[in-house]
Amino acid sequence: MSASPAHEEDEVEASRAPLLEHLMELRNRLLVTLLAVTVAFAGCFFVSKPIFEFLVEPFLTAIKVVHPDQAHASVELVNTHAFGFFFVQLQVALFAAIILAFPVIAWQAYSFIAPGLYKRERAAALPFLIAAPVMFLAGGAFVFYVAMPFALEFSLRQEITEGPIQVRYLPKVDEYLGLVTTLVLAFGLCFQMPVVLSLLARTGMVGASMLRKGRRYAVVGIAALAAMVTPPDVISMTMMALPMYALYEISIWLVWAIEKSRVRREAAEAAAAGVPSPP
Repeated sequence: MSASPAHEEDEVEASRAPLLEHLMELRNRLLVTLLAVTVAFAGCFFVSKPIFEFLVEPFLTAIKVVHPDQAHASVELVNTHAFGFFFVQLQVALFAAIILAFPVIAWQAYSFIAPGLYKRERAAALPFLIAAPVMFLAGGAFVFYVAMPFALEFSLRQEITEGPIQVRYLPKVDEYLGLVTTLVLAFGLCFQMPVVLSLLARTGMVGASMLRKGRRYAVVGIAALAAMVTPPDVISMTMMALPMYALYEISIWLVWAIEKSRVRREAAEAAAAGVPSPP
């Protein structure tokens, strides 16, 4: 049998703390998060070159498709600053550190807000701590193995390799890194949509009917977000917008399933308590 509303209110009241204690708790959580990112950054910096070589794999894949004769040749990226690649290594290390420390960041965020949640809300949130990094990795993998190679293939096919005037696509090191890291982070966060909406549905803040009615606004928002975070071309925007809309539709189905499960659970609890179900 579920806890009574009065019991739940007492539970939250018992977990409340003065403002100063909340600020101290927030400071401690931020320090742990910063320490995790710093330790991960220090470790990733020493392997930043192999990580960068891994991040260049989508470009290698695109070259093998467009120029198969250069499949075993070295790839040239342009560096126009004396310390340009050093700062690229710092960015690579920070990017990898944030990804490695993501579970710690998520757990610290949950631990900070958990005392203010009801027991059933805390139980609802815990599975999503596992789903969030999984979906983040899924979004990054989609960028790495689908979206980026496709976009780079499109760029390479615009080259002019014959005639008196030749045009070659030689990406700058920092620009390429900025593109791949921005897309990985953007897709990783966008792939959190089913996780976030399902969690909100578990707490009763959103419903399937609300999401269905908001489809047109979701389409506009998805298109605007895709235009902001992707390069200014239709191909990249479409490659981001279509998966996001598919995730929105999947989220509607997940929220509907959660609502049905809640109705069955409440009916079973009412039957166990001897309360007649509503007609």
